[in-house]
Amino acid sequence: MSAPAHLDDILYPPLEPYESGMLLAGDGQRLYWEQSGNPQGKPVVYLHGGPGGGSSPWQRRFFDPEKYRIILFDQRGCGRSTPHASDPVADLRHNTTWHLVADMELLRRNLGIAQWQVFGGSWGSTLALAYAEAHPDAVSELVLRGIFTLRRHELEWFYEGGASALFPDLWDEYVAPIPVLERSHMIEAYHRRLNDPDPAVHGPAALAWTRWEAATVTLVPDEGFIAEMSDPAKATAFARIENHYFVNGGWLREGQLIEDAVRLRGIPTVIVQGRYDVCTPMMTAWDLHRMLPEAEFVVVPDAGHSATEPGIARALRAAADRFA
Repeated sequence: MSAPAHLDDILYPPLEPYESGMLLAGDGQRLYWEQSGNPQGKPVVYLHGGPGGGSSPWQRRFFDPEKYRIILFDQRGCGRSTPHASDPVADLRHNTTWHLVADMELLRRNLGIAQWQVFGGSWGSTLALAYAEAHPDAVSELVLRGIFTLRRHELEWFYEGGASALFPDLWDEYVAPIPVLERSHMIEAYHRRLNDPDPAVHGPAALAWTRWEAATVTLVPDEGFIAEMSDPAKATAFARIENHYFVNGGWLREGQLIEDAVRLRGIPTVIVQGRYDVCTPMMTAWDLHRMLPEAEFVVVPDAGHSATEPGIARALRAAADRFA
């Protein structure tokens, strides 16, 4: 995906990686990674969303390429990593939050990095918090956007009906693949369909799940993004991985990432949150800010959830520039 044209005046110019490869992460997993910018610059790792969203070239552009050594990677099962979760026989048993935390440590050590800035939004903020709480000495700074921690009320708001109050038309499309008698437990009902090997079952479910999210993450619907996420293979991997994580509560105890944020008090942190974020409402960012009162807390007054919204993109670039 290329960056929307409106970001050209906000982000740094496009750039290509100077190195890329596949990380052998165990469990048969091969993870795509890349480096761009200045090989001698400040290391930063960008954590994509989802889980299952994959990385995109435009995500390199938050960072000054003369000052940063920019690392992107595709998390297990998505993007250019293999095996891909769109495969009807994909096995997600070895795809958990803690596998991804271990993958990040393996990548950091393989690249010879002592400390890196960890920069992530949405699910990327979840993974950033989990990683930093487990390995605080490896993190120089945190830049977090659209805070999401997989608490039960966060999942219920967006996937079980709360957000339908704002998007009843789109909600009807989301619930359409699920029989009426199963709609009291949407995440579980989707889990059964997304893991059915028959493409006639998992295909429509994956599209409905993914399009619901794609259509609601921006303040004004982004038809280009919705179309991109409607690619069948991308939608299937995205929906399967997300749902797998949500059914299992991210392998986190309830409230763990907020409670354990006290471990991060010594790490310079910026939290960026869209005021009208429907996907990950501001309540979670506010709870995190209460635990990290020293963090810079930036509320973008005219934005939803996506990093492609101008106000959020400006705030993220400013945070990266501040720490460069």
